[in-house]
Amino acid sequence: MNTSSSPTRALVLGGGGSTGNAWLVGVVGGLLEGGVDVTDADLIVGTSAGATAAVQITTADPAAVYTATLAPVQARQTGPGRPVSDQLERMLAIIDGSADVVEMRRRIGAAALERDAEADGTWQPQWRFTVAARLPSQDWPDRLIRLTVLEADTGEPAAFDRDSGVSLADAVAASCSSGLPFWIDGRPYLDGGYRANAENADVATGYDRVLVLSPFGGRSLHPEEWGTHLAAQVDALRAGGSAVEVIGPDSEELFGTNAMDVSLRPAAAQAGHADGKAAAERVAELWR
Repeated sequence: MNTSSSPTRALVLGGGGSTGNAWLVGVVGGLLEGGVDVTDADLIVGTSAGATAAVQITTADPAAVYTATLAPVQARQTGPGRPVSDQLERMLAIIDGSADVVEMRRRIGAAALERDAEADGTWQPQWRFTVAARLPSQDWPDRLIRLTVLEADTGEPAAFDRDSGVSLADAVAASCSSGLPFWIDGRPYLDGGYRANAENADVATGYDRVLVLSPFGGRSLHPEEWGTHLAAQVDALRAGGSAVEVIGPDSEELFGTNAMDVSLRPAAAQAGHADGKAAAERVAELWR
């Protein structure tokens, strides 16, 4: 743990699809309106939609990002891979056939590489273009953000930061790539949500104060005995001396199978803003 007079602070932004991204932006905006600026964290961890949010709130004015998210959006299918329901079925089958999270990661990577071998190769540049267009800047921010990924060829967890030698758009695209692997310098990467869970709060190990924003509210498809649930990671952080607070949505209806419905983004952002304002007092106590 930190021994200096100033406590170290980490902000963890979990995955949750398009609506999850909007909710995260809303929470940060609500906290800001409540007098707490969590973008000044010493470390920001971003997973999948949280990776996009991490870049958005650190390379642009968080209040402006929130306001922009309120604009109505016409419903359409976004992101790589098949519909959410098909992907969920694949995940459940892999989890059911895995003895632990290590085997699950390897099986997920192998399955993604099999699908990639059958693809026509047009997906990656299209996905990168889509992701890059969502980012206020193509340059890494001047603060420390870590964007989680899974190495598809090894099943090993990894993370990108400004010292990884990877472009920001590539790092975010890889962290959000849940269907097909995203290739960087000859290596295939997958969505950071496959690493452990949608939050990956363990990346903040060693920080004095940790705030976790979880669009999925800590829910996981994994068996509890795997120890990969957010609750287990929070317990481990606290056992290591960290003070931890978690914010999740009051309602699940905007997430889950609705997570990729972009028409719900304004409602998700507003819900997040309300959740952030409601939590501002307790977060201020943690963050001071």
